[in-house]
Amino acid sequence: MHKNYIFSLLVLLFFGIGNAQNYKKPLVSAIKESDLRKDMYELAADQFWGREAGTLDELKVSMWLADKAKEAGMKPAGDNGTFFQFFDMYRHQVIPQSSLKIGNNSLTLWKDFLVSEPVNASIESEIVYAGNTEPDHLSKLNISGKILAVNASDKNIDKDMTLFVRRYPGFVRAKYYNKAYELGAQAIIFITDDIAEQSWPEVLPQMTRGSYGVEGLREKITRNIPVLWIKKEHTDWVKNNPKVALNLITETYKYPSVNIIGKIEGTDPSLKNEYVLLSGHQDHDGIRHPVKNDTIYNGADDNASTCVAMLAMARAYKKQPGKRSILFVFHGAEERGLLGSRWHAAHPVVPKEKIVAVLNGDMIGRNDNNEAALLGGNVPHKNSEELVKMAEEANLESTKFKYLKDWDAPNHAEYFYFRSDHLPYAKAGIPAVFFTSVLHDQYHTPQDESENINYKKLYKMTEWIYRTSWKVANETERPKVISNFSLER
Repeated sequence: MHKNYIFSLLVLLFFGIGNAQNYKKPLVSAIKESDLRKDMYELAADQFWGREAGTLDELKVSMWLADKAKEAGMKPAGDNGTFFQFFDMYRHQVIPQSSLKIGNNSLTLWKDFLVSEPVNASIESEIVYAGNTEPDHLSKLNISGKILAVNASDKNIDKDMTLFVRRYPGFVRAKYYNKAYELGAQAIIFITDDIAEQSWPEVLPQMTRGSYGVEGLREKITRNIPVLWIKKEHTDWVKNNPKVALNLITETYKYPSVNIIGKIEGTDPSLKNEYVLLSGHQDHDGIRHPVKNDTIYNGADDNASTCVAMLAMARAYKKQPGKRSILFVFHGAEERGLLGSRWHAAHPVVPKEKIVAVLNGDMIGRNDNNEAALLGGNVPHKNSEELVKMAEEANLESTKFKYLKDWDAPNHAEYFYFRSDHLPYAKAGIPAVFFTSVLHDQYHTPQDESENINYKKLYKMTEWIYRTSWKVANETERPKVISNFSLER
């Protein structure tokens, strides 16, 4: 009896120690607010000129990040034993030799008319001027094979989105485009209203730059119909069904961009071959039009905030690794259309089936200390019950954020779930969530600077992501994808 008791005690002690190891606490003390601040003031500084994708400035900051990744304890996980996964991004641009003649008026590109997006077109037709006709009534007009001209208006457009004036031409386009395409219009000419007049100088740089993509975008571009803008003072140009000769010519340029990828290996002989992917993006908007006498868009919150958080988490994992390995991916060219994450999701540096979850952060350093959003935490964006549960448990352990759940709703004006680097992974069938402290009035302006970061908030968000990643890295069972997961668009 005595021997059995001792044996039982030894068994309990052995398995008790095992359980303690299974549920070792995350080393939160290794994350320092001072480190976050120091890295932020270097990364989001004028020395990198806004880190625009496809420029030497992006390559310079990539070198900085690779050095910091190594210093933080990561091993290279990019191509050929480096921290770098290079990819080609393509810029499609309407060239100045393009022309538009309406009746007897020859218009100059970017002065007299704007082109919303690059598309090759050679059209000789006539204009049907629809005035203030709303999309539902276009079918009463004969626009098949013709060019639709219509007055822009904000009727039935949600005005709650940030940077509304800058984005307004896109909302107007979305309002009319599908119906005009369906009815066979060859092109659309929008005539500015007061809001579009304000937006003209803001959208001009973006339209002249063109659009960006990786593989396969060229075919999409050639299928679009042209969308043009003229100013309301020239409305007479499009009245009385004038003849039009439109010739748009696009050229494509190839630029290098890069993902910075490092890893910290896990301790479990089997589970270390699986990866928790921590995700952020390192690029921003470069040099743009001035706002309050500043032209450098340094993107401190968007998204240097997550980059410095990832470095902080790497230091913690270096001191105390988890069972699974951690893959840190600082994506390039997010601002040009999630290009880096689209590329890595299609060309992962580790087998796709070994990526157990993606924890993405974007804009995690501003707003109320007690509020944050977990996008992908609610239907229809939730693609893993287990992953969301881990994130929620991690929040309850310490940070205790109140969730801004409306930001995850499919009818939210920002459609924010679709605008960051978790998306290509979720579409590829990998459990994914998106941590954010959401937008603010300095978003995509030069005033998104290091001194405007709320460092206590940034620390809390870093802790939340780290605690969540620790659970994913150490749980025996990996998160599963909901079998019927599908997105609303």
